[in-house]
Formats: sequence, structure tokens, C-alpha cells
Amino acid sequence: MDGAIQQIAEALRQAERILIVTGAGLSADSGLPTYRGVGGLYNGHTEDGLPIETALSGPMLGLDPALCWKYLAEIGRACIAAKPNAGHFAIAELQQRKPGCWVLTQNVDGYHLAAGSPPQRLIEIHGTFAPLFCMACGQESVDLADHLTRPLPPRCVDCGGVLRPPVVLFEEMLPDSALGRLHDELHKGFDVVVAVGTSASFAYIFEPFLRVRNSGGFTAQIDPSASELSFLVDVHIAEGAADVLSRLVRHIFGD
Repeated sequence: MDGAIQQIAEALRQAERILIVTGAGLSADSGLPTYRGVGGLYNGHTEDGLPIETALSGPMLGLDPALCWKYLAEIGRACIAAKPNAGHFAIAELQQRKPGCWVLTQNVDGYHLAAGSPPQRLIEIHGTFAPLFCMACGQESVDLADHLTRPLPPRCVDCGGVLRPPVVLFEEMLPDSALGRLHDELHKGFDVVVAVGTSASFAYIFEPFLRVRNSGGFTAQIDPSASELSFLVDVHIAEGAADVLSRLVRHIFGD
């Protein structure tokens, strides 16, 4: 396994343009549940008898905001209770030492920013969990923790409208601004792309790997489980993200 880490470390050391793609597996090391770990799921359904994709969907937020917020609140409480882990800090250090290193994350916990990743090179493709905003008047509210101690759904103090987090729920479109930034950077090209804790089942995740592979660059995946992406990359390390990323940074910079 050390040989695989050395291979990735050498590719990162030589690269100027790097893309790190992160998913739920990275924040799982902080104790956060994935979407499918929310709500005490059993056989693919929540305790309310609905698939999590239905409970945490844009249409459900409009139809039954209390039910949708029941599961949003679980994610919100978990985000507040946990902290960035060694993997987040390792990625932030890589970005600080490599000015051409970008992060594309599917996570909404804000841990990359908290760990020190520069916001100008961070694409939070699914948004973040805070600040909340009113679906009726647009007023923002930063008191997420306070709202989660009150009856759900949280309400706007100005107009009484339902508050929501600026995240992409199931059946909602990805934000144009984030997609635009991603496409701009893909157009410039990357030398190396590394997936961390994501199964990469979306086209916007697969595309960077296909582009880098076709241009002769280096691709890698760090994830305990194999996925479709595992057959596409040059190196797959089947271990948890936090430990591997810390070792990678030590290999690259020798300190």
C-alpha cells in the first residue's frame, strides 16, 4: 500500500493543476452520516416508510416541510456536533502549498472551509448547510443551532415563512454558479484528479476523470469500497480517507 501512496504522492508533487473530489466518505471519518445513514434507514426506507431520496427532496420540502426538516435536522445536528478531520486538514495543506490545487466537494458540512481550504479554490457543488434562508422573503438566518432546538420546520422571524438550507436536495438542479466554475476549471485542464470518499455516480464527477485520463494525466481513488470509478483510475487505495491523506501529505512534503 505504501507503494500506491508513493505513486500518488509523486504525481501530486509534480503536478501544477490538481483536482481533489470529495464525498461523504471523507466526512464519515468525522462521524457524519451519509444521506443513506440518516433516519435509521432499514431496507432503503426511513422510519416514515419513505425512501430517503423522497424525504430529502425539494418537492417534499414544499409539500410537507416538517417531514423534510425531520431529516434535514439530523444532518444539521451532526454537522454542528462534529469537526473537520485529518483528511480535511491534509487537503487544506495541499491547497496552501499547491496554488493550482482545487477541491470539488459533494459535502454540505462546510468542513473544507473550516479546515483552511481557500474559498476561491473550493466548489461546493451541493451547497452548504448554513446560513438558512426564508423560502418566502429570502431573509437569511445564521442561528442554525438555535432553530434545531425549536419545533420544526424553522420559521422566518420577519414573515413566518419556512426556512431552508442552501443545499441541493433530491430532485433539485445543481447551482449554475458552481457548475460554471467547475466547467471553467475543467476547460483549463488538470494534471491530476483524485477522488476521496465518493462513488462518483454523477456525470459531473466522472467527467474530470475522463478528461484527465484522455489527456494523459494521473487519476486516483481513495475509498474503502470499489465502485465504477475504481476501474477507470490509475490507482485505487481501499482505505479510509483521513489516514491516507495525512500520509500522502507527509510523503509529498517530507515534514
